Order: sequence, then C-alpha cells, then structure tokens
Amino acid sequence: MTHPHPDPHGPVREMGFEVHPWQLTWNGLRVDMLSRTESLFALSNGHIGLRGTFEEGEPTELPGSYLNGFYELRELPYAESGYGYPESGQTVVNVTDGKVIRLLVEDEPMDLRYGTTESHSRTLDFRTGTLRRETVWTSPTGRTVRIRSQRLVSFTKRAIAAIHYEVEPLSEDMTLVLQSDLLANEPIPLPGNDPRLAAALESPLVADLADCRDYSAVLAHHTRNSQLHMAAGMDHVVDLPSDAQTSIRADGDLARLTISATVPRGQKLTLTKYIGYGWSARRSVPALRAQVEAALALAVDTGWDELVADQTAYLDDFWHDADIELDGDPELQQAVRFALFHVLQAGARGESRAIPAKGLTGPGYDGHAFWDTESFVLPMLTYTLPAAAGEELRWRHATMDKAKARAAELGQQGAMFPWRSINGDECSGYWPAGTAGVHVSADIANAVSRYLHATNDEQFDVECGVELLVETARLFSGLGHFDMNGLFRIDGVTGPDEYTAVVNNNVFTNLAVQQNLRDAVEATRRQPDVARSLGVTDEETARWEACAEAMTIPYDHQLNIHQQCESFTLLGQWDFEGSKDRYPLLLNYPYYDLYRKQVVKQADLVFAMYTRGDAFDDEVKKRNFDYYYPLTVRDSSLSACCEAVVAAEVGYLDLAYDLMCESVFTDLHDLHANVGSGLHIAALAGAWMDCVAGFGGMRDFGGKVTFAPRLPERLNYLSFRMIVRDSSIVVAIDRDSATYRLLTGPPITLAHHGEEFVLEKAPVTMAIPEHPALAPPKAPPGCAPYKRPE
Repeated sequence: MTHPHPDPHGPVREMGFEVHPWQLTWNGLRVDMLSRTESLFALSNGHIGLRGTFEEGEPTELPGSYLNGFYELRELPYAESGYGYPESGQTVVNVTDGKVIRLLVEDEPMDLRYGTTESHSRTLDFRTGTLRRETVWTSPTGRTVRIRSQRLVSFTKRAIAAIHYEVEPLSEDMTLVLQSDLLANEPIPLPGNDPRLAAALESPLVADLADCRDYSAVLAHHTRNSQLHMAAGMDHVVDLPSDAQTSIRADGDLARLTISATVPRGQKLTLTKYIGYGWSARRSVPALRAQVEAALALAVDTGWDELVADQTAYLDDFWHDADIELDGDPELQQAVRFALFHVLQAGARGESRAIPAKGLTGPGYDGHAFWDTESFVLPMLTYTLPAAAGEELRWRHATMDKAKARAAELGQQGAMFPWRSINGDECSGYWPAGTAGVHVSADIANAVSRYLHATNDEQFDVECGVELLVETARLFSGLGHFDMNGLFRIDGVTGPDEYTAVVNNNVFTNLAVQQNLRDAVEATRRQPDVARSLGVTDEETARWEACAEAMTIPYDHQLNIHQQCESFTLLGQWDFEGSKDRYPLLLNYPYYDLYRKQVVKQADLVFAMYTRGDAFDDEVKKRNFDYYYPLTVRDSSLSACCEAVVAAEVGYLDLAYDLMCESVFTDLHDLHANVGSGLHIAALAGAWMDCVAGFGGMRDFGGKVTFAPRLPERLNYLSFRMIVRDSSIVVAIDRDSATYRLLTGPPITLAHHGEEFVLEKAPVTMAIPEHPALAPPKAPPGCAPYKRPE
C-alpha cells in the first residue's frame, strides 16, 4: 500500500476548513477539490457508504455508493503465471445511487458550475452523524434560491440512509422541479490502465426488477461474474406550500420521482427522502425487495426527526466511551475527532463483514481489507466499541474454510488468511508483498487474544476464538522449522516492510507468531472441549510451546540492536541523499535494488516494539529506534503512527508529536495527494493509537493494562476514554500528573509507570516521573516528519 511522500513543509492551506472541535465545515466552492471533499464528507455505518457528492448529482468527481462486501470479480493480470497465484481479483462496485435529488429552477438545472454561488458551506457533524449543507445560488437568468440539506446513514437502522432537502425562493415566486432518483450504473471515471478492471466496472449491474408506486420505487440488480444480488429502494415525504404535480417511473437502471410546484418567495418546498439497501449472495430478488420495502416502511414510520435523535443518541454513547480531548492545538483536536468518527463509520455496523482499508469512502485498493484492520483499526474498536471488533473477527472466522483451502493449496496445514480480500479469497497478484506476508494470519490471532483479554467474551471464545488461534498456530508450526542449533525459524516471508521482501526470520513476524503459538496453547487449556472438537492433541500443543520457546529473534551483537530480519544489517547502504526527491521509491527504483539495501518502506521492527513491547527492554528499544528511524522513508501511510508511539515511549516526545500529526492529517491535508479515492482508515485509527498508546503509554500484554503517560511540548492536556472488560475509564494527563477515573463498571487493576493500583470509585492521581529531553535521530533526507506551524 503505497502513497506519494507527504510534504513536510506544511498543509495544503487551500483546504478551507473552519477549526471547530466537533465538526468539519467547508466554506466556499472549489470545484477542483471535489474528489477530496467527496471522501472527507462521506457518510457510512459500516454496511452502507455514501460519498459526499452533491444531491443535485453534478458537479461531481467520483460518485460512489457502496455496500460492504458487494463486489465484482475480474481476472488478475500476470506476465507469467505460476502455481498458487490467485486467478481472480475482487473490486468494490458502485451500487445504485440514491443520493440524487436534481433541482430545476424555472427549467434551469441547479449546477454550481453555472450562475453565481452567493454562499456555500458543508458541515460534517461528529455529534449528530449528519452532513449539512447550505447554498445560496443565483441561476444564469437571475433567480436566487436557498438550498438546505441534511443527510445521514443510520447507525441504528443498518439498511437506511435519509436526506432532508429544502428549497426556498429568495428573489421571487418561481416554479421548482425536483427529480429524486435511484440511478444504477451511473458513469464513473475508470481507474488506471488495467483493461480487466475497466471491463469489470463498466456497467457492472444487470437489471432484475424495477417497480414503483405512489412516492416509492425499488430497483434490483445482480453482478455478472460474482452473481451477487442487491436491491435499492426509495420513499418520500413531501411538504409543499401549494398544489404540485407529481409522477413516478421505474425502468431498468433508473427510478425517478418528479415533483413540480410553484413556490412563493420566502416559502419552502421540503422533501425527505428515505433510501434502503439490501444485498445477498443467496437470497432471491423477491426476498431482497421485501427486505428493502420493510426497511423503508420502518424509516418512514420513524420519521426524520427521530432518525436524527437516534443517530445523536448513538454517538453520545460512542463519545462517552471513546472521546479524546486535547488542549494546546485546536486543529489537532478537530482532526482527532474527525479520525475517530470515520473509524467508527468504517466499523460500526459491518456485522460480520470486513473493514476495508478505505472504509466505504471510496474505491481505493479495490475496496479490499488488509492487515490494517487487525493491527490498526481493531485496537481502537476493541477498547471503544468492542462489539464492532468482535463482529469483524467473526467475519474472519466465517472465511475459515477459504483460509484453510488456501493453506492446503500452498502445501501448508492450518489456515492462511489472505493479504488482501473482500470475501476471504486471496486476490493479491504480487506474491512477494502478498502471499509472502504471512504475518497477517498472526495479526488476526493477536487481535483475537487482545479482544478476548479486553472483553472476556466467552461466547466468541467458544464459537470463533479458539479455532482462529488453533488453525493459525497450526499454519506457523508447519511453516517454520527447527534448525541444527534447535532454533525455530520462519524463512521466506515478508514483514510489514515491503522494501525488504522474502526474507528469513523477520522479527515482527516471528514475535507475532510466538504470541500466536502461546495464545493457542492457552486457548486449548481454557476451552478443552473446543480443543478436542478441533482434534488438538497434547503432542501438538507441546510442539507449539517448543516452537514459541525456540523462536529465532535475529540480533546484531556488534551494533547491539535487533535485526529487522536475518542479516538485515549486512545489506548495502541506500543512497538517501540521491533519492531525496524521488519518493515513493518503488515508483522510481527497481525492487531488485530496494530488496538488497537497508531502506525501510514503513515501520517494521519499530512497530514490533509496540505490538510486542514485552519482548524488548527499554535500552534496546531506544537503540533500535535510533538505528531504524533514519532508514525509514514512510512510503506508506501506516508508518507514522507506529513510529510516533515508539518515539514517545523512548523519550522523543516532540518527534512523536510531529509523526502523530503526519498520521492524523493524512486525509484532512491530503498529504499523500490521493484522498480522492477514499480515506486512509488505518492512519485515522493511528490518531487513537498515538494519543492512547503513545502519549498515554497504554499497553495491554496478556490482559494486564498499564499506562506510562507523558506529553509533548505542544500539548498542555490530554484525556482519553476507553473500555476494559466491563469498566469504562477516563485518563486525564497534564504536565506533572495523570488522573484515572472509573466512570462505570467494577474496580479494575491498572499500573502507572510501573506502579500498580486498583481503580475504584475515587479518582487516583499519580505524578509523572521526569524524563530528560533527548535529541532524536534524523529522518532520511527528504523524509522529515510533517511539520505544522507553531
């Protein structure tokens, strides 16, 4: 996953956002920035995703409506085929668009590219979960109207989105026409130069049904190759100041309700549009139609005001358990809540579906889920919205048969989960950074254990957890081997750093596998009946224990640091000065050169010092960071947040702040110049990671939750909330002390800078030990961390 390198000199200031702690407001109109704002203003509940396009349909850069898990198949291109190469890829489909409400003012289409836009603002509200818009527009013939709209994708009613749209004539009485559409196979820009992908996305939906009556309509379609079926429906409530003419039609790819009315100056034409979606690989068209019509009936009966009230109440509960409050940087405060809100949108109601790398905000990465989910997104959800974390892990478990089949295809036992996928099948066409990235299976296993320690979810443990841990342990116990010295090796793999591929004994991988093996042993003892049903034997668990105990962890005794992988410190030096203007490197240099040099795409060993910090002592963590930070070019949006956490831990607090800002502002400031294809959900989840694990110093090893808080110079105060098992806590940090409060739930044992205490009803305030200011190592030339103005 690669991006252009961020500009270290500051944000792109033409992004005209107001700074506000609880919302993102854009004032004015910049047609050249539509693709960015369409991603930033996207709404989703994890099941339905709607890009932030205008209701009027145009202007638009990349229209998009998505259903989680709804995809089309396409051939994967290979210059040369090979055994075990995935044959087909999966691409997220832009499904039937229900956002469109076209407006004609005395027969002139409302289009912000024409006439005069007197004022225009859009606001994404993190507390109500709505996108508001207000526009005053004068048509080319001098007629002025005010348009107010508000939309939501419901967190409480999973299949429903809704739009409240009103038009007010300001200059005179006028005839207004609204055309509310369901539009399938709408034209979209075709990506890249892959003809297979273009063919898959060219009119991907085949019509099955079109019906309408009164103010409602339903369209049903299926995909040609994946044979998935979907239905989309709309219903309306209209408030008119006078009589109106209405008509509705539905045919093939279009359903349209047309309303024409003469509206006096100063009065309003108001339309509330309810949109329902459903899809299935198995259910019939009549069943999907019935599902959508039932959802619409419930939405209309609920009404707009109650939908908004329910949305607000849902977010009140979320912020109660997840809010992060900062003092000292108002724009960072806004950006952190923006990040948390979008991570929530990506995972809230996926319900046994994947959490894609872009969420449901755009078609980037073809809509695939990667290891990002378990390693970056689930840490936040586990401690703030644990039910959503459990549902994503249930999706992984639901794909167990595919993972076991993939392992068998490659001559392995157990379960090998895909590097990138929508439905659980591997669809990475580049095996050195795909199939060889076996750590994804260990990342899933580690996420399972984290979730179980944080929730004590017994039902999940029995139904899913033990099997996930056992089958991944089986994979790795067979994938590795004992050498002549009795050490357990895992060779021929790729760790998080995709510039050092197909290596032996990657430390991140080996430590993740070691934890996987130990947790699998513990799980079989915890749930012996489940273990027996899976055919686990005493000999098998004994091997897992032996593999974990003898795991190879490469170390350079001359440099006194860990090697990212075996012999990494013996590789040639990279010419960083010569490449400082040529990022990302993989677009300017051959992999053949990158693979043979000490150059790191994204945090690898450094990330391992966070995920398995219990395997390193404090002094070696600092030495490792000092060695690897100057080699890491951050050609991935995943890197900065990892480095920020470890920089904070070893004492480079101001560097950690800069790296955190690079992660948090990845999308808001479009640091990688590609936010138009969707947001970077893992980088946004990094906002939580950097605040809680970085400056809060939170670690959870084996269910023992500890904190080691310290603040950088730019922050005066930081507080965060989290859930651990049945206890909701808040940690408030200032310069000299940290205060721990139990909001709800039973007492809980915690630790502060190594001092254990029991948190009960009374708050606990503890001093923060002094730490000497340290000069951090320098980044590679051209890779200075993102610097924001003081």
